[in-house]
Amino acid sequence: MNKERLLEVRGLKKYFEAGRPALFSRDIRKVHAVDGVDFQLRHSEVIALVGESGCGKSTLALLLMGLEDPTAGTVTFEGRDITHLNDNERKDLRRKIQMIFQDPYESLNPTQTIEEIVNEPLLVHGIAKDKRERDERVKKAMEDSGLKPAEVYLNRFPHELSGGQRQRVVIAAALVLEPEILLADEPVSMLDVSIRAEIINLLAELRITRQIAVIFITHDLGSVGFFADRVAVMYLGRIVEIGTMLEVLEKPQHPYTKALISVIPVPNPRLRRKRIILQGETPNPIDLPTGCRFHPRCPVAISACKINDPSFVSRSNSHQTACLLLVK
Repeated sequence: MNKERLLEVRGLKKYFEAGRPALFSRDIRKVHAVDGVDFQLRHSEVIALVGESGCGKSTLALLLMGLEDPTAGTVTFEGRDITHLNDNERKDLRRKIQMIFQDPYESLNPTQTIEEIVNEPLLVHGIAKDKRERDERVKKAMEDSGLKPAEVYLNRFPHELSGGQRQRVVIAAALVLEPEILLADEPVSMLDVSIRAEIINLLAELRITRQIAVIFITHDLGSVGFFADRVAVMYLGRIVEIGTMLEVLEKPQHPYTKALISVIPVPNPRLRRKRIILQGETPNPIDLPTGCRFHPRCPVAISACKINDPSFVSRSNSHQTACLLLVK
């Protein structure tokens, strides 16, 4: 695998305005959706971005796609700063970074045939102006996505397909542009359990055959254990721990990571861990707690956690610590 950095994110933040606390107040409350995210993505690498619903995973994906403008921070792709691009530059970039949305039922136009849906990105970007070449690219993308033979599906409409087949159409529409990065936002959460493994295996195969890097967003750490190279654990707008999948699964450092791993289903009862059930709700992203933002729910929090805000755990940067307890 090429270890050269393909994508680099530094200090990325996204705050949404949430109105004023009182009628005549001058203060404007803000939702800290993404609050200082740092990571790198290498060529044909898979990173699993894991966390509870509402922690900022999807907002981060929208920032990387340019569908939301960041409040602060930078995103660098192939050595080029892509944080603030104009419409034409952003359009060119989307040929290289594509997104697979969560709901295949909502992301497909019900009035278009499958051929029209997969062909549309080529028309929008002016690629393969010859119809014969476009047809070949559409069929290849569909068959690479598991819709074989492609001729069976070309003239069908989305309502004639199953949920798994619809998600394969979404993947085909992304692949037809031959991107370098796929942002997969919970691509299996709307599918039956029997179909989820097929879609994950498909992405794992595409990563090898097409040399595509993947950011796989999920709340289920167990579903991507064999698929991802690294895992980034996100909580309340921040990445709190990042490392190789094996390191994080076998030796988690952050208390939040330990809680997530403790509830992964394990078939062998002898290998089951003691479950860590977090108490309370995730704090309001408008009114963040002082110090470590996890301390209101942390089972090992101490008084100093209410004051000090620690750095995240990075296995390649051993001087950073997940929480004050790790320093002792």
